[in-house]
Amino acid sequence: MLYRGLKEGGFVAVGEQARIDDGDYSQGIAIADFDNDGFDDVYLTTIRHNSLFRNQGDGTFQNVTDTAGVDDPRWSSSAAWGDLDLDGDLDLYVCNYVDFDVEHPKICRRLKTDLPSMCHPRDFNPLPDECFENLGDGTFRQVAKSWKLEGPGNRALGVAIADYNNDGWPDIFVANDITANFLFLNRQQQQFEESATLLGCALSSTGVAQANMGIAIGDYDRNGYLDLYVTHFSGEWNTLYRNLGAEGFQDRTALLGLVGPTMPKLGFGTVMADFDQNGDNELFVANGHVDSTSTEGDGYEMVAQLFTKNGSRFEECGQNASDYFHHKFVGRGVALGDFDADGDWDLAVVHQNAPAAILRNDSSRGRWIKIQGIGRTSSRTPIGMRVTLKQGDLTLMQEFVGGSSYCSANESALIFGVGDSSGPCDLEIRWARGTIQHLKHVSLNQTLKLLEPIE
Repeated sequence: MLYRGLKEGGFVAVGEQARIDDGDYSQGIAIADFDNDGFDDVYLTTIRHNSLFRNQGDGTFQNVTDTAGVDDPRWSSSAAWGDLDLDGDLDLYVCNYVDFDVEHPKICRRLKTDLPSMCHPRDFNPLPDECFENLGDGTFRQVAKSWKLEGPGNRALGVAIADYNNDGWPDIFVANDITANFLFLNRQQQQFEESATLLGCALSSTGVAQANMGIAIGDYDRNGYLDLYVTHFSGEWNTLYRNLGAEGFQDRTALLGLVGPTMPKLGFGTVMADFDQNGDNELFVANGHVDSTSTEGDGYEMVAQLFTKNGSRFEECGQNASDYFHHKFVGRGVALGDFDADGDWDLAVVHQNAPAAILRNDSSRGRWIKIQGIGRTSSRTPIGMRVTLKQGDLTLMQEFVGGSSYCSANESALIFGVGDSSGPCDLEIRWARGTIQHLKHVSLNQTLKLLEPIE
């Protein structure tokens, strides 16, 4: 379903008129302007085929899956756009899960009662992911094998494309269910090297492969590198990997106070963003079990969680943030969007077997700047655009990431908060293909629309 935002507030359903008519059991979504024509296109994943809907610019979409060559008959979950070879158009990474026959499903049973139950992912063979190279003429070709985007085990549920080692090239982090995560470092010339174990983000600090689902991205410690927050199954804990650059990643979850609060939860969608615009990132997590009969942790329906940074640790603040955090749901997808265009991030949360939620951000907030970009030599959708903000002693960095969260797509923008600091800021914009743009003495409390300069 497609809902069009109204200027006076609220939304109206326009899916039928827009001709987005995929009727299969949908999983994830990835949104970007793959053909650089100025209109966002939609890629949908399902349990047995995927669809690409090209935006025709008149409120309607055309299904171009077959002509583009981006279908995948396997059970796909999350997907992400990103210019992996930096040729100016967006490629597509698709996560695949397990080999499950929807027409003849395997029946699993509980050991003690012999009653039907949810199957374990290990009951099925994993499926390799796929990557589609954008050829620039409206068509794609499969390149996962030739670009060395493969790893052992797989069962992928989340993906985030970003520059994790600050070399100017997009890398790919993949969250795998009950299997070690992947981190494909971009070695240029359309070649990648799987390095998650070497760099410390494949397993937990105890050396265990967790049930990895959602991914949040942000520089929580302001060291200039993008950190990873990954959600997990109940009885585990969501893991925050601090990015130390050349030294790799370090599991800082316990030191940041994030182990205990997430242990009884089963997390899916998650985002890292500065909701109150004080310069520090918060963490939002949608929770909910996969088994309706479960008595593990907090049961089937669970409250979502919001964590704020208090000194050197995070603490839960959801109970004071909204009545929403007093109710239980089976949470799944989470996306960031400024739907009321007031310069702060709102949230869209998808629940299983219940209406979705729109959480409008009414926080008391600091000074801010919202940045939107249009690429010209880089892809028009500015995935890979990195912005560094400086104001006095404060330095903040964000990158527009491909994918992240869980089966979701965020608004194409970056929002910085600087707290009560007065005066203008300086911005350095590194566009995806390497062009550096400097803006001095930029006023705050505004939305800044940037056009990539052509040298």
